[in-house]
Amino acid sequence: MNIPSITLNNGVDMPALGFGVFQSAPEETTDAVSEALKVGYRHIDTAAAYGNEREVGEAIRQSGIPRDEIFVETKVWISDYGYDETLHAFEKSAGKLGVDQIDLFILHQALPSEFSKTLDAYRALETLYTDGKVRAIGVSNFMPEHLTELLSVATIVPAVNQIEMHPYFQQKELVALDAQHGIVTQAWSPIGGITFYREGEGGSTLDDPTITAIAEAHGKSPAQVMLRWHIQEGRSAIPKSVKPHRIAENFDVASFELSDAELGSIDALDTGVRRGPEPEVITLETFGRAIPEA
Repeated sequence: MNIPSITLNNGVDMPALGFGVFQSAPEETTDAVSEALKVGYRHIDTAAAYGNEREVGEAIRQSGIPRDEIFVETKVWISDYGYDETLHAFEKSAGKLGVDQIDLFILHQALPSEFSKTLDAYRALETLYTDGKVRAIGVSNFMPEHLTELLSVATIVPAVNQIEMHPYFQQKELVALDAQHGIVTQAWSPIGGITFYREGEGGSTLDDPTITAIAEAHGKSPAQVMLRWHIQEGRSAIPKSVKPHRIAENFDVASFELSDAELGSIDALDTGVRRGPEPEVITLETFGRAIPEA
């Protein structure tokens, strides 16, 4: 199946559809990533804070697929922000993954209460990029104000901003700002998983009548429709699952196309309600945790 690639702002090609391992237990991760690679995924997204980088690396090694054919993305946790600390965070992640070079290395969150540490961490990413230890750098969960402040001092524009993004929460202002600066918007919870595994008002995207009607019209699942929506609108999406049939289903999004009217009807579902944590509550006191050595 022909999953398109997105050319990042530094010329590096990244498969638009990635496989995520957020909340995948370490004992499940190797099998899940192995299955994803068998199905055809060539972009794996993990993070130091997920506690499963080592298992992702093991699956990549076991696959027998040449390293340069798999795009590996991981994230620095806030506890490792600061210039020297973030340089060391690379060594920890690369060691666990068993790789010499990381394809995309990003900051996991903005740290609004100590933004100078965030800026120092990004400066370390720039050094890692200049030194050839990473192929591209970026950020995650950066809101317009964070991105604007970062861009005022950065020497390298982030290639990616990974954010909560699904039909019920589309962050259109932020997506427009990303696009203005040539930054790819990458969706976490792209099929609205956070709308059905975390309590809250608004219901589940999987049960949305607009999405289910489009799915029925194409003989596809609601999840496939949402992933196709992201890809057709130029975003990267990172679905996750540990179930083999879901892993395969989520990858099968190249065999159909949504009409402009269908895309527009999904665009109209935005509620503006965030389901993940509010950016300002991310502090070292509430979310800090030690990231183990490799």
